[in-house]
Amino acid sequence: MAFPHRLDAPELPDFSMLKRLARDQLIYLLEQVSAGHAWLLSCVNSVALNVTSSSLCPLVISFELPRQIQNGIFDRKTQRVLPGKKDLFIEADLMSPLDRIANVSILKQHEVDKLYKVENKPVLSSSEQLCFLVRPRIKNMRYIANLVNADKLAGRIRKYKVILTPQKFYACEMVLEEEGIYGDVSCDEWAFSLLPLDVDLLSMELPEFFRDYFLEGDQRWINTVAQALHLLSTLYGPFPNCYGIGRCAKMSYDLWRKLEEEEDSETKGRRPEIGHIFLLDRDMDFVTALCSQVVYEGLVDDTFRIKCGSVDFGPEVTSSDKSLKVLLNAEDKVFNEIRNEHFSNVFGFLSQKARNLQAQYDRRRGMDIKQMKNFVSQELKGLKQEHRLLSLHIGACESIMKKKTKQDFQELIKTEHALLEGFNIRESTNYIEEHIDRQVSPIESLRLMCLLSITENGLIPKDYRSLKTQYLQSYGPEHLLTFSNLRRAGLLTEQAPGDTLTAVENKVSKLVTDKAAGKITDAFSSLAKRSNFRAISKKLNLIPRVDGEYDLKVPRDMAYVFSGAYVPLSCRIIEQVLERRSWQGLDEVVRLLNCTEFAFTDMAKEDKASSESLRLILVVFLGGCTFSEISALRFLGREKGYRFIFLTTAVTNSARLMEAMSEMKA
Repeated sequence: MAFPHRLDAPELPDFSMLKRLARDQLIYLLEQVSAGHAWLLSCVNSVALNVTSSSLCPLVISFELPRQIQNGIFDRKTQRVLPGKKDLFIEADLMSPLDRIANVSILKQHEVDKLYKVENKPVLSSSEQLCFLVRPRIKNMRYIANLVNADKLAGRIRKYKVILTPQKFYACEMVLEEEGIYGDVSCDEWAFSLLPLDVDLLSMELPEFFRDYFLEGDQRWINTVAQALHLLSTLYGPFPNCYGIGRCAKMSYDLWRKLEEEEDSETKGRRPEIGHIFLLDRDMDFVTALCSQVVYEGLVDDTFRIKCGSVDFGPEVTSSDKSLKVLLNAEDKVFNEIRNEHFSNVFGFLSQKARNLQAQYDRRRGMDIKQMKNFVSQELKGLKQEHRLLSLHIGACESIMKKKTKQDFQELIKTEHALLEGFNIRESTNYIEEHIDRQVSPIESLRLMCLLSITENGLIPKDYRSLKTQYLQSYGPEHLLTFSNLRRAGLLTEQAPGDTLTAVENKVSKLVTDKAAGKITDAFSSLAKRSNFRAISKKLNLIPRVDGEYDLKVPRDMAYVFSGAYVPLSCRIIEQVLERRSWQGLDEVVRLLNCTEFAFTDMAKEDKASSESLRLILVVFLGGCTFSEISALRFLGREKGYRFIFLTTAVTNSARLMEAMSEMKA
C-alpha cells in the first residue's frame, strides 16, 4: 500500500536539532541571564549531548552561535532583564508552533507564571512583568502600545518586553516610538523560522507570505527565507547544486548567497549532506494548488484542516462527545502507510489492517501464563495504540465520505478534469454557474472560477462579467474587492478582446441564440490564441494518455495524486531539471511560464559530496505547497532513488489560497 523506501535510499538528516536551538534561544530570551556567555555555554552543551548526526561538528557551533550574538539576535544593549515570574502573552497563530517546541510545562519551568492569548480585550494580568511573543505586525504593536499607555494613565508601573518572531522590523519599533512608549518597552528577536513538522517536512509557518508577496508585493520575508537557508547550510553543510524558478526564488537565492559569501569560513571544508536545493515560486504553478486533493493526507487537510502538523478530529470521527487533537506524522504507523495513497485505496487497506490486528489479539487464546506475560508486557500496549489510531483513521474516512457524497464530489472532480484537459469548457462553465446559484460555498465557487481562468488563459469577457455578476448577487457585493485581488494576482483574469471573439464570431453571435452563441464562442476560442497552461501541459506531458482505466492501486507516475488526470506542474519541472542537471532544453517552458530561472553548481563542493547525499534534494516552496505535491515527489523519489526534503513557507491548499486573496475575513 504505502510507498516503502528503497533499500538504497539515502538517510535523512536529523532535523530535531532545529527544535532544540529554537527552544534554547526562546528560553534565553525569557530568562535574560546576566552573563552573555551563559546561554551560549548551555546551548553548546545541550547540542553536544543530544546530537547524534555527524553533520554538526564543534567547528559549526563555535562559529555560528557567536555570529548570531554579534549580529544582534542576543544584543544585550537592547535587552532588559526580567528576573522572576512574568506573564506571557502569545499571539494566536504562534500557539501551535510554540507547542511543538516548548509546551506549557517547559515555559513554567522558566519563570513564566501565566499564559494569555493576545486578543482585543482588557488585560487581566496582575503581574508586574509582561512579556509579549508576537509576529512583527503593526496591529500587535498598537495593541501593546494601548496596554502600556493604559497602565501609565492608571499610574501602574510594570516592565514590558516584546519578543518578535521570526524577525524584528524597523516599522514595529517606529510604531512604539510614535505611541511614546519606545523607552518603556524592550524589543528582541526570536529567529524561529524552521519548524520540523515531520522527518522530511520543514515549515516556516508563515501563511501570510503568500498574500504579502504575491498580492501586495511586500518583500519583507525574503530576508527570513535567506536566513533560514543559511542556517540549514551552516548546520548540514553547503548545497553543491542549486536550481530555482521565479522572481521571489531568485531574490531569496541572491540574498542567501551574500550571507554565505560573508561567512564562507563557517561552511568551508564541510562535507555536504544535501546534494541539491530547488527553489520555486507558488505563482509559477497555481493550477496544482487549486485542484481538489484526493490523496489521503490532502483530503484530511481539505476536510479537517491540518494545522502545524496536527488535526482536530471532532465527535463525528472520535465516536465520543469530545474532540481529539492528533499529531499526523511518520510516528503514526497507520497514517504513515496511507498518507500518500489515493483515497480509493485507503478503505481496503484499513479493513485489512483491522483484520490483521484482530488476528494478533486472537493469539492470546492459545497462550500459557509465560507467553501471556510476555504478550502483555511487550505487545499489548503497541496493539492498543495501533487499534486507537486505526479507529480514528476509519472514522476520518467515513466522515470524509459523508461530506464528499453530500457535495457530489465525483461531479466536481469530473469538472476539474475537463478544465485541465480543455474539454467541455461550456459545460464546465455551466456547472460553475450552477454552483454559484446554489450558494454551495463562496470559497469553492471562487476556486473553480480561478481554475477555469488559469487553464483557459483568462475568461472570455462575456463569461467573466456573467460569473462575476452572479457571484456578487449570490454571495454579496462585499466580495468585490476580492475580485480585484484575484485579478492583480493573476488568478482570475479577463482575456483581451483580440484573444477571443473574432469579427466573424461577433456577427454570427448576433444572429443566433445565447446558448448557440456560447458553443460558437468555444469553437472560435479553440482557433484563437492558445493558453500558456495548454502549451506548457503539452510540452511537459502533464495530461497522461492512458489506454483504458488508470490503475490507482499500482500508479505508474505522479498523476495518481489527481486520479491519473494531471501531473503537478511544479513536480514535473523538478523531475525534468534533475534529469538534465540544468534548465537546458526547457527554454520554451520557462518562456511560457514567464519566470526567471537559475542554476548554480559548485564542482568543488560536489566533489566532496557522497553519492548518498547527491540523492538528497531539498525543495523550497515560496508561497506554500500542498500535500498532493509532497505525495507526488515522494513517489518520484521512490521511483528514481531520490529522497526529497520539503521546506515551505506554509502548507497550503485551495481554500487557504482563496482565503488569502479574500477581503472577507472570518
